Amino acid sequence: MNRTFTIRQLTKEFGVTARTLRFYEDEGLIAPERRGQTRIYSVRDRARITLILRGRRLGFSLAEIREYLELYDQNLSPKQLLHARRKFEERIKAFERQKLDIDAAMDELRRSIAEVDNRIAGHAKGAAPREAIAAA
Repeated sequence: MNRTFTIRQLTKEFGVTARTLRFYEDEGLIAPERRGQTRIYSVRDRARITLILRGRRLGFSLAEIREYLELYDQNLSPKQLLHARRKFEERIKAFERQKLDIDAAMDELRRSIAEVDNRIAGHAKGAAPREAIAAA
C-alpha cells in the first residue's frame, strides 16, 4: 500500500504552516501529486520535508538543501559527491566555531550571574546599596 499524506497531516506532524509546504513546492524541493486543488504528499515528499527542515535548522540555505536533496535523487559523480562532502565539512567547521563562541558567551554570562549574586549577598548582609551611599 502506498501511504499518502494530506497537507494538514504534515503541517501538524512537522509544526509548519501550509504556506511553508507550498513554498517548498514552489521552490521545487517537494512535488506532491495534485488531485484537483488537493495536494497529496507521498512518503518520498514526507522524507524530503524532514531533510529540508533539518537543513533549515542547521543553517543551510535553500540552494544548499537543494544540492543535498539531489544526493538522494540521482547517481552523482565522485566529483559531485566530494563537493557535497566539502559543504558538509564546512558546515561542521562553522558549527564548531559557533560552539566556541556560544561556550565563551555562556561562561561570561555565568560570571555575570555570580557577580550579581555576590552583590545581592553583600546587600543582604547589611552593606549599604551604592545608590544610598551616592545620595548621602
